[in-house]
Amino acid sequence: MTRRVGRGASVAAFGIELCVQGLCRRPNDADKMTDARLPVGTGSFSTARASSPTFGAPAYPRAPIMPGAWLGMVGGGQLGRMFCFAAQAMGYRVAVLDPEITCPAAGVADRHLCAAYDDREALAEMARLCAAVSTEFENVPAASLDWLARTTCVSPSAQCVAIAQDRIAEKRWIEQSGVPVAPHVVIESPAALQALSDEALAAVLPGILKTARLGYDGKGQMSVCNPDEVRVAHASLGGVACVLEQRLPLAYEISVIVARGAERTTAVFPVAQNIHLHGILSQTISPAPVADAALIERAQAAALSIAAQLDYVGVLCVEFFVLKDGSLVANEMAPRPHNSGHYTIDACVSNQFEQQVRAMTGMPLGCPRQHSPAVMLNLLGDVWFADKTPRVPPWHEVAAMPGAHLHLYAKEEARVGRKMGHLTLTAPTLDEARAAARDCARLLHIPLE
Repeated sequence: MTRRVGRGASVAAFGIELCVQGLCRRPNDADKMTDARLPVGTGSFSTARASSPTFGAPAYPRAPIMPGAWLGMVGGGQLGRMFCFAAQAMGYRVAVLDPEITCPAAGVADRHLCAAYDDREALAEMARLCAAVSTEFENVPAASLDWLARTTCVSPSAQCVAIAQDRIAEKRWIEQSGVPVAPHVVIESPAALQALSDEALAAVLPGILKTARLGYDGKGQMSVCNPDEVRVAHASLGGVACVLEQRLPLAYEISVIVARGAERTTAVFPVAQNIHLHGILSQTISPAPVADAALIERAQAAALSIAAQLDYVGVLCVEFFVLKDGSLVANEMAPRPHNSGHYTIDACVSNQFEQQVRAMTGMPLGCPRQHSPAVMLNLLGDVWFADKTPRVPPWHEVAAMPGAHLHLYAKEEARVGRKMGHLTLTAPTLDEARAAARDCARLLHIPLE
């Protein structure tokens, strides 16, 4: 059910004592939200970048939240949609907050709050209704999560999300956990760039200039080879805060997905290898065929260290570069289930979305064991235009393939480069799964390299 929620309504009327299954605490008068705490005239929370954001204490369940309760999801994209499936399978009801009336989760959520992520009335309604709230992506206002945490359980915490949505803060926290990152230079502003010498820039060149915020799937990034190119690229990116990362001798990329509960229990999925084309994940292979036991142990230990440093609760993905000399470098993290973990739906005992539900409700974490080797192919809108004209992909031929698991995201319009779904191929052996993936890629005209 979709309900449109108007902007600008006062939330003072919602200063209620919430007492639902497993709720972390009751709000006191100081916790109750009033208009005085909001920016005047906007009816929304500030999303301005802060170098050291300050948030309230995290709010996690004191006791397990039982099935039958309402769970909240900030974001109604494909990750929110798959979260709904996992939560509803366990007996929970789900309310999704998303401004798009036709978002992928709208058709499956028990309730759709159709409003902006910083809308006061919608947030108050979610806090009133839901025993626990999570998010499907990091680029939501962390202040919205912070306010929700005053009256309901929220994971991951607002602070963790704020760190993950800012490359500068992210790199600092990863380094503090003892995990290496690529050599880099922080460029906060045009003035800061002007103050940097050519020698300081040359120390990390050739490199990639990345915006500190809102970069994903290769967006907000430019390759640069000399100081002059850095200055031109920074201007073309709007002069916003950026990180200049040194280009490293990359052998391949891997990811580790960790689930961490409120009781600090952990479950780690197998290390997966990721292959990107044009900055977008093309395929994930699990278990990673290129990783030996020592590398797997190092990568999983590094991801767990980062989660512990953040005191993280929820599902966290850490992407790593493996260099040609075998060294491991953290690239970035995502405070949520990740595209590279979609194979877990069909190949693991408990998938990443079920783990998200378990972590946010205080339930024991599930078993992350992989029971079938798997290859996941991303299905971009390009598949619908393989012959340069709109077409219906041959799904019937895909369905005939042994071990094929098709997941489409119910997006109304296919566009080139848009993630429309994914296809997972499972088989008794990894070689068989990879062969099936190649066959399906040929059917769908998906380039693998």
